[in-house]
Amino acid sequence: MVTEKIKELHDLQARAAELQKSIDAERQQELAALPGRYGFDSVEAFIKAVRGTAAAKGKKRGRKAKTVAAGKRGRTKITPELKGKVIAAVQAGKTGAAISKEFGISMPSVQNIKKEAGLVKPRAADAAPAPAPAPAEF
Repeated sequence: MVTEKIKELHDLQARAAELQKSIDAERQQELAALPGRYGFDSVEAFIKAVRGTAAAKGKKRGRKAKTVAAGKRGRTKITPELKGKVIAAVQAGKTGAAISKEFGISMPSVQNIKKEAGLVKPRAADAAPAPAPAPAEF
């Protein structure tokens, strides 16, 4: 019953340990044979070649580059040239959404460029000053 299961567990653990030792020994032999299999005279020359290949593929040590997730844009630099194109598009009558999509910038960025260029109409509340409150009578 339980003692039989415990004995079976110990046997399986011993078998797993033997398999791990066997795998480690085989792996060591295969890794030691790799430089010769690819025509290198020494392990150092082989390692140098592997590192060179990794560097050629653009892999650098240190800080990893940020990647843009699928469906998300990276940041677009708002240059004076881009501002000029946005202003021209606004003056041509394009909507903010269309401009945003065309130039790959956010709607708030389009709005900020329009404000900076003085192309935003004032709100009705901003256009006329609010009437002063009537004096309170006691």
